[in-house]
Amino acid sequence: MTPKPGPHTIKRQSVPDSVAASLRDRILRGEFKDGEQLRQEAIATEYDVSRMPVREALRQLEAEGLVRFQTHKGAIVTRLSPKEVGELFELRVLLEAELLAQALPHMTAADLDGSEAVLRQLEAAYARGDTAEWGALNWAYHRSLYAPADRPQKMSLALTINNQTDRYVRLQLVMTGAFARAEREHRELLRLCRAGDRKAVPFLRRHILDTKAELLRAMQSETRQAA
Repeated sequence: MTPKPGPHTIKRQSVPDSVAASLRDRILRGEFKDGEQLRQEAIATEYDVSRMPVREALRQLEAEGLVRFQTHKGAIVTRLSPKEVGELFELRVLLEAELLAQALPHMTAADLDGSEAVLRQLEAAYARGDTAEWGALNWAYHRSLYAPADRPQKMSLALTINNQTDRYVRLQLVMTGAFARAEREHRELLRLCRAGDRKAVPFLRRHILDTKAELLRAMQSETRQAA
């Protein structure tokens, strides 16, 4: 008798990739919390698959830094310390500033119109408080600005780092309510890029580093409240 599928359906053509994509989305949306154990048997039952593709999916997420395997516990959602989060933001600055510098000479009006369309979606998500969409749309906006650089390896690394920090950025926005500043800085970044102004690069650096500083303060505040 075929087991009854769980509530989360997947495409059968690439089971491990589909499971990984679904679990990644659920981690980034905060359904699975930092330090939470991901039980392979329960996940296999939920998705109506064997444990083999689940384990492969978890290994993919481990490579992305979203889960870690611990002795006697298996896979758990990665819990990053403030120091680790800070380091990831330092890597973001290095990678993304260079991507933007390489992209600027190649940006077209069509590219920037596409960036503005994504930015409008992000602003709408802020306005309606749709926390689940903030991370994906924030990366989609930044990615659209970097895409003209045509550096797929750097872009892949930047995506991995953004996936690792996404849920923490959303924490920062929720705890600080810094939506107006985020919108203002995203708009200014787009304006500089439309003007072909090289000041866009140091502006992006400050944008990322200011986000890092606010996030670390929010994490420290949360730690004090939990103590």
